Amino acid sequence: MAMSRNYCARASLMIAVSTMALTGAGAVQAQSRQFNVPAQPAATGVPAFARQADLQILASTDAVAGQRTAAVQGVYSVNQGLNQLLQGSNLVVASNNGRTAVLSGAMAAPQTIAQGSDVEDQADEVETIVVTGFRASLGSALTAKRRANGVVDVIKAEDMADFPDANLAESIQRVPGVSIARDAGEGRQITVRGLGPQFTRVRINGVEGQSTASGTDSSGGANRNRAFDFNVFASELFNSITVRKTASAETEEGSLGATVDLQTGRPFDYSGANLVLSGQYGYNDLSQEWDPRFAALASNTWMDGRLGALVSVAYTKRRLLEEGHGSGGWLNGTEAGGYNPASPFAAARRADVYTPRFPRYGRLTHDQERLGLTGSVQFRPQEQTLINLDLLYSDFKATRQENWLEALSFARNASQGGRPEIIVRDGVIDANGDMVYGLFDDVDVESETRFDELDTKYTQGTLTLEHQFSDRFRVKGLIGYSKSDFDNPIQTTVILNRENSDNYSYDYRENRNAPLIRFGYDVTDPLAYNFGAARSEIRLRPQGVTNTIKTAQLDGGYDLTPSLTLKAGVNYKEYEFDSWALARVNEGVVPQLPAGVTLASLTEMVSGFGRNLGAPDGTVRNWVAPNLAAFADLFNIYSGTGLFELSGASNANARGNIRSVTEKDSAAYLQLDFNTELAGVPVRGDIGVRYVKTRQSSTGYQLVAGAAQQTTVDRDYDDVLPALNVTAEVTPDFLVRFGAAKVMTRPNLGSVTPGGSLSTVGVFSVSSGNPYLNPIRATTYDLSAEWYFAPDALLSVGLFYKDIDSYIQTSRTSQPFNQSGLPQDLLNGLGVSPSDVFLFSRPVNTEGGPLKGVEISYQQPFSFLPGPFDNLGAILNVTLVDSKISYISSRSPTGFVENDLLGLSKTAYNATLYYEDDRFSARVSAAYRDRYLTAVPSGTSTNDIDGVRDIVTVDASASYALNDRIKLTFEGLNLTDAFNEQYTDSRRDSIYVYSHTGRQYNFGVRYTF
Repeated sequence: MAMSRNYCARASLMIAVSTMALTGAGAVQAQSRQFNVPAQPAATGVPAFARQADLQILASTDAVAGQRTAAVQGVYSVNQGLNQLLQGSNLVVASNNGRTAVLSGAMAAPQTIAQGSDVEDQADEVETIVVTGFRASLGSALTAKRRANGVVDVIKAEDMADFPDANLAESIQRVPGVSIARDAGEGRQITVRGLGPQFTRVRINGVEGQSTASGTDSSGGANRNRAFDFNVFASELFNSITVRKTASAETEEGSLGATVDLQTGRPFDYSGANLVLSGQYGYNDLSQEWDPRFAALASNTWMDGRLGALVSVAYTKRRLLEEGHGSGGWLNGTEAGGYNPASPFAAARRADVYTPRFPRYGRLTHDQERLGLTGSVQFRPQEQTLINLDLLYSDFKATRQENWLEALSFARNASQGGRPEIIVRDGVIDANGDMVYGLFDDVDVESETRFDELDTKYTQGTLTLEHQFSDRFRVKGLIGYSKSDFDNPIQTTVILNRENSDNYSYDYRENRNAPLIRFGYDVTDPLAYNFGAARSEIRLRPQGVTNTIKTAQLDGGYDLTPSLTLKAGVNYKEYEFDSWALARVNEGVVPQLPAGVTLASLTEMVSGFGRNLGAPDGTVRNWVAPNLAAFADLFNIYSGTGLFELSGASNANARGNIRSVTEKDSAAYLQLDFNTELAGVPVRGDIGVRYVKTRQSSTGYQLVAGAAQQTTVDRDYDDVLPALNVTAEVTPDFLVRFGAAKVMTRPNLGSVTPGGSLSTVGVFSVSSGNPYLNPIRATTYDLSAEWYFAPDALLSVGLFYKDIDSYIQTSRTSQPFNQSGLPQDLLNGLGVSPSDVFLFSRPVNTEGGPLKGVEISYQQPFSFLPGPFDNLGAILNVTLVDSKISYISSRSPTGFVENDLLGLSKTAYNATLYYEDDRFSARVSAAYRDRYLTAVPSGTSTNDIDGVRDIVTVDASASYALNDRIKLTFEGLNLTDAFNEQYTDSRRDSIYVYSHTGRQYNFGVRYTF
């Protein structure tokens, strides 16, 4: 919005202080000066600095309202001093020609000032243009990065309630070194510099959060660990994300990768009264559904800007399909008892020939609703005191129905009528040893339907009090509470069987990811299946997870000298993790169909499967599936009585997920911030040490004399964590940063549980915990150079090295159950034999290894080009990472194998090209993530690893402002319909999961009052 010159001169230009001569301005600004400007309100702090800097500073009343400037005490150049002055405020330098600087709020930046012959003429010629788009958010974020002592990346909202991406995780992936993992087509968790989600701490409004949701089995299932699920929150609720890649003593411990700070909107971020409404209607080309998205924000300030309140709401509905193929992993010819010795194609029984465990087609129907609310009140009773109250609530509801048509007998032992019954009539083996084509008799085929109701409620409240006792001494207190309550009250699976089907075949020769599967019968005929015979199933497995965090923190800072500030603080956090589960007492027993009832009345048709899947011609498009509602009505399966009685700790299928962990963490730190000059070079940073004591109490169930007995193990450990960050401003626009620190991450919650679990679904497995695990500890080093070579432009190179002193990995051993030493009566009623092979897993501490990498980042608006190309700009970054960890492996002759860190992608890049003028804005972004490992060795078979293949996703967005209030918007997500490709075995690269969710298009309008 452009304002007249007269209005600017009379009302907008609140500050205008100038004592500088107009000649030699650039040279004067480069000279070092002694400053003594205490922290104070911006209305007085900016003029005070301007007088000492001999610089005219222009700023609007709206821009400085409610803002405070930082202390500038010591020797600085004018540019350095101005940057220091604005630290922590919402003010940015919109322009600075050496004689006059123009400041603005980060969300409303004056673009330019007219050139005149003297200072008064310049004041009269100022034309303020409000800029709130993508370019403004980039400039604001770059300013925050530049001012930080450590290695920090920042993402800012483009406007009120308008974060630059539809999903928080997808926004963060634009940060160098950050990659994401998706679930249901949406970013769920992040990896930073090759370190997985469990190594990243997330704080919301200054309080650590633990957000827990559930995903498909192939994307990790229900989150019972320390990873943070970003898909719980609508992005419109937040106005900034800060990714802290280096540690300081004042920053809470727990991160090896990064600390991510999410900040919701506050009323003092904006001036006066504001109301913003936005709505979108989205279309998915696979589900062919239209869904709404809505957001609103209202804020106001009173009492001359000393009291403010803000509320925001965001709602999203998503209905989408996920379709594809899964192999379940690949087994060699000797596993699961081997194929029938009578098989004509005898090569299938060799140890060097691999076939899929349970080849299947699948459709998953996701129906999601996400509601988010924030509230914030800020009060400044006096200039030295600020009180903030921030509230956040999110409710992420979803249902997920999974329909699978699968041949599970390829993975079953003889006791379950599996592999040893199958006759292999023909086959083709490729050069890697994969049997890519097979023709079989006596194959058991299943039609499976699973239905989940999922609900995550996240609640958080934060109260902070800041008070400045004098120009040199200040304190800040914080009390916070967060709770993530994940509830999966219905998890129901019904399986229909067709046993000993002949002429079954699969063929990967045309498409190695999506095979042609022929089942040897009419899969659309309900009478082709049976229910009530062996291996028919009705599973009921409700479950849930609650994470609660209570924290209190007190920080103080005292300026020893104009260039030295001593900081100290204490922190206490109480974290409670509680996981529960139930399962049917007699899960292997199902009722017989009543007389006169056939499967025709208990089934429904899965139709139209395979759109854009790329599967060969002849792939089935329709099949019969169990209708769960019909089964529930017929058998009253949710009664909780009789055949459908549920039990907890006494049930092997539930016991492993009934556990809890309580941590009480006490910490104290001492830190010295410095801002001085060495050999004529301004140097700033911090050095300090943090001490933390962890008291851990973990509870689970162990088997004593064949009975489940609750066991609690208490332990404690402490850590001393020194940290150093140094930033040298070699020139005002060229910064060199160095950081070093000792860091730690506590063990995953599932790993420290005493006792364990037994599963006979999918992979036969026995998993146990280890409550005596030590944390993962590392020493980290960072060295980076940042060149701000033009306005809002950056070229940076960063090197990082992490010496991981200790690591936690899962030791896996495959052996018959009757050789494990466990009582064989644990298998009673589960339909398996004591001679069946189980995978036994247990977490253990091992030696770590080095992780090293480089980040390269480039950002620039192309304002040097002739119009209209001067409205273009680009953001590019690439991260290269390498690591080597020694893994325990019973399949190696030495007992160890060396491989990459789990979750580490060796190469990742992001590229964005954008265009923005007064009305039209558009951008297109591409994100690449190299393949990475998820298990070493494989979690399903004798393969050496499981992993995820590389992926490129392309997104685009555009907007057009009809006027100052109304803007039309468009978003295109996953425009190339990138597939989720998981694989097994490093040599054969055999497909594990191949699925997609389609392209998403969102059309919307945004209205600002």
